[in-house]
Amino acid sequence: MDTSCRHMGRHALLGAEVDAITPDQMLDFVAARVAQGRGGVVANHNLHSLYLYRKSAAMRDFYARADLIEIDSTPMIAWGRLLGYDLSRQHRCTYLDYREDFWARAQAMNWRVCHIGGAREHNAASKAAILRRHPGVSLEVRTGYFDIDGPDNDALIKDLQALRPQVLLVGMGMPRQELWILQNLDRLPPCVILPVGAAFDYEAGAMYTPPRWSGRIGLEWLVRFVHEPRRLFSRYFIEPWALIPQALGDLIRPRHASGPAQDAH
Repeated sequence: MDTSCRHMGRHALLGAEVDAITPDQMLDFVAARVAQGRGGVVANHNLHSLYLYRKSAAMRDFYARADLIEIDSTPMIAWGRLLGYDLSRQHRCTYLDYREDFWARAQAMNWRVCHIGGAREHNAASKAAILRRHPGVSLEVRTGYFDIDGPDNDALIKDLQALRPQVLLVGMGMPRQELWILQNLDRLPPCVILPVGAAFDYEAGAMYTPPRWSGRIGLEWLVRFVHEPRRLFSRYFIEPWALIPQALGDLIRPRHASGPAQDAH
């Protein structure tokens, strides 16, 4: 973690830490870092990541190196509100909600953006979908299907060093994307890195996109489950029970936070 960042809105929640930031504040952080020619990591937490965080030392190392940690979970926000934190729906940061603002900024500010993830056959479709909406965006896409410990990874790193993206979106699913970022962070050119999961599968139309109203009323998880019950049953109905000790810890732990997360200049 860059100690020059003041996490004035960082809360302890369900055994981890998150920042009370809105999508606009997150994009302001990205813009500031790009303007300064500096790198950074914008991570995110949801109930699935909290489960993995509890199980994996490498995941804990990844979040320790993050500059911002978004909340991508309506249940986490609801739990934080029950604990007395100043959180609301506006603090949920998820790609499908902020994507148009992100790409509008990328186009207006001439950001060099690269995405790693998804199947090779979907890359052209996802790029085309974004460029139809934001034709001036500078975007390179690379498949996420490669051996992250082999020569393909070394070739990708060399490619990225040549491309010098200012913003790097990593969409290889959790925890693979976080572990890849952690493993390669010190080899990458200065860029702001965001793990974005299946973002470009949605862009390509390769995965069902939940309607945005479902997220606003806290039912997006249910819509996703209806469409992918086998893949998501454990995530939504088994894993959360493992967080009960962390929830009990929240109830007895003194709560504090010092204000909204900001980037120091």
